[in-house]
Amino acid sequence: MNSNPLVSVIMGVYNCADTVDSAIKSIINQTYKNWELIICDDGSQDDTISIVQKYIALYPQKIFLIKNKNNLGLNKTLNKCLAHAKGEYIARMDGDDLCFPNRFEKQVEFLNTHPEFALVSSPMIYFDENGEWGRGTAISEPKIQDFVFHAPCFCHAPVMIRKVAYDTVGGYTEEKAFLRFEDCNLWYKLYAAGFKGANLPEPLYKMRDDRKACKRRTVATRLKAVYVQWMGFRLVNMKWYFYPILIKDLLKGIILSIMPQSLYLYLHHKKKN
Repeated sequence: MNSNPLVSVIMGVYNCADTVDSAIKSIINQTYKNWELIICDDGSQDDTISIVQKYIALYPQKIFLIKNKNNLGLNKTLNKCLAHAKGEYIARMDGDDLCFPNRFEKQVEFLNTHPEFALVSSPMIYFDENGEWGRGTAISEPKIQDFVFHAPCFCHAPVMIRKVAYDTVGGYTEEKAFLRFEDCNLWYKLYAAGFKGANLPEPLYKMRDDRKACKRRTVATRLKAVYVQWMGFRLVNMKWYFYPILIKDLLKGIILSIMPQSLYLYLHHKKKN
């Protein structure tokens, strides 16, 4: 086994001019140095591309840029990154978030020493324009039944996955119905194919979760989330008596999406503290 495998970092960006600089720096500052960063711009209309090109000029052998002519969505954008990835391990990263410096080091060590796992993620620390406000938790070794009560069992942005696992399940599902929930669908596909994952106990990633993010949690997205869960249940042959829980999730999602934003933010922050 290669103890120093190449890590391909896949990052889809869209209008991230205010944040992508810090996101890229958090990759450059990793203690684990054998990485490549593949960025796909999904039709940005701000200065995102010019900022990325500045780093390509500094690291031409490590940072690469793909450009979509139109906005295609994260699922198709990440599949474009995967098509160019040369690494044995694939790490996700978003253009408005931050990695801890030891993230790759910890995750590579785990996958190197635990061949029975295809993916490893971690909890996240949440922040907004006022600073850090919450800290997530995670199940160490999620089982299929954990997907019922703890979805999602893995945080997508901090995940590292073996390239062979991505290839086996065909990457991200590109159907529009799975857009914004391509990660949840991916977990089901991986487990249905016989792969399994784990979570490290300590947070290795900081996720930007602010008012702008909250506005994207509409009734339509809540409905889509339940649909993706339902399709996932079918994919892994979930026991029939778990299906009614989806109705509860649907009602909860609708209530959260129509309540005043100030109340939602209060409950959302309270849940993460």
